[in-house]
Amino acid sequence: MQVAVSRTRLGRAALAACGVSVLLAPSAVAAASEPGTPGGVRGEVVTVTTVKVGAPGNPAVAVVPFTDAIYRTCADAPSDTSGCLMVGGVRDPYEIGEFEVTVGQWVAFLNTADRRGRDPHGLYDRSESSSAWPKYGPIEFSAAAADGHHYTVAYPEWADKPYGFADFLKAARFVNSLHNGRLVSRQSGVRDGHDYVSYQVELSPQTERGMYDLARPDATRAQDSGFVVPSQDEWIKAAYYDPSGGGTYSYWKYPTNPGVFGDGDATAPAPTVLDPATGDVTNAATQPLASYHASNLPAPSWCPGQVQPVTCATVNPFGLDPIAYRMLYQGSLSTVGQARTTSPWGTLDQGGNAVEWTDTITPPPAGGDSARVWRREHGGVSNAPAYQMWPSAVGLQPQDNPFFSHTYPWLGFRVGVIGDLGPCAP
Repeated sequence: MQVAVSRTRLGRAALAACGVSVLLAPSAVAAASEPGTPGGVRGEVVTVTTVKVGAPGNPAVAVVPFTDAIYRTCADAPSDTSGCLMVGGVRDPYEIGEFEVTVGQWVAFLNTADRRGRDPHGLYDRSESSSAWPKYGPIEFSAAAADGHHYTVAYPEWADKPYGFADFLKAARFVNSLHNGRLVSRQSGVRDGHDYVSYQVELSPQTERGMYDLARPDATRAQDSGFVVPSQDEWIKAAYYDPSGGGTYSYWKYPTNPGVFGDGDATAPAPTVLDPATGDVTNAATQPLASYHASNLPAPSWCPGQVQPVTCATVNPFGLDPIAYRMLYQGSLSTVGQARTTSPWGTLDQGGNAVEWTDTITPPPAGGDSARVWRREHGGVSNAPAYQMWPSAVGLQPQDNPFFSHTYPWLGFRVGVIGDLGPCAP
C-alpha cells in the first residue's frame, strides 16, 4: 500500500512539474476505485479534448464593447465612443477545450472534490436540483449517499449539456483539480484540418492551489504550463481569429462564420431547434448554426422527458408566477457540439449555448463594487440575441456572484492549456 501511494504521489509530482494540461469534451466519465488519493480512493477520471491554437503573435483587433464593428486599432474607432479594447492577440501557442465543461464532468469533479458531501467551498446550490428547478436543474444531491457518490446527474439527458451554474471560483477549482491530477493517457490527431488532443485525467481532490492560489481573491496563473481558465484574448482568438485571413482584419463576426460587420444580425448563424424532451439539436443540417435566441423566433428550449411540460413551465425556486417565469427564463442549453459549426480553429459552441468565464481581471463598470474582483466573460447565450456572439460582447461580472450562481443557469466555462506538454506525454 505504501509503495502504491508513493508511486501515485511521484506521478502527480511529475505531472505538476511538467504542467500537465487537459480540456473537456462530451465524454464518458468513469470512477476509479484503486488506492491513491486521501481516504484510499482515487478521484474520478474524465476524458477531455482540446484543440491546438497556433499562429503565435497574431495581431489583436480593436472593439468597442457591444458595438457592431471592429477596428485595426483604438485610434481608428469613432472619437465619440469609449471603452475601446484591443483583444485577440496571443503571443504563444496554446490549447482550448473543443467543448464547454459538461454536467457529467462537473458531477465527476463534485464527487472527487467533495467526497463527503459537506461542500465547504460552495460548489453546489439547491437551485441546481431537478426538484427545485425542473427545467434547469441538472444535478441531484443526496446527503445519505456513500462518500464519493453524493452527486448525480439529474437525468441522463443532462450529462452532455454544458454545466451552467459556474462562477469563476468554481471554474478555477475545477482547473486546479485537473492540474493536480494524474494523467492517464494522451492522444493527438487531426480531424477536418484541425489539431486535437484527447486526455484522460484522474481528478485530484486538491482544489485550492494549483494553477490558481485561491487564498488570493485576485488569483492569477501561478504556473507557466498546465490547465487554465482561458484568458479573454485566448478565448477570442480561438473563436474569431482566422489564420487564413478571412473575415475583417482576419477576425470573424461570429464564432461560426465570418459574417459582415455593420449588418446587425443579417449574417448571423441560424438558431438551433431542440428536441423538446432531450435537448438534442434536430436541425444540424442547417449551417452555420448556434444555440441563441434569434429575433422573432422562439428560444431553443427543452424539458426533460421525465418531467411534465407544465411543471417545467411553472415550477421554479424563486416563486415567480408563470407569466413572469416564462418571460425571464426562455432558452435552454443544448447538447454540446451538436450544432456542428466550428470556429476557425475547430472549437464548438463558442457562439451560443452558455456564456463562458475567462480568467482576465478587469476594472468594475461605472458604479460597480470596486471591492470585488471582476472578470471578463464571453460567448453568447441560448436566451440572448445574436449581438452576444460578436467579438465586442466583452461582458464582465464579479467572480463570486452568489446571485448569479443561484438564479442564472446559462453561465459555464471551458478549460485551456498553456505551455509545452510534449515531454510529459506517455
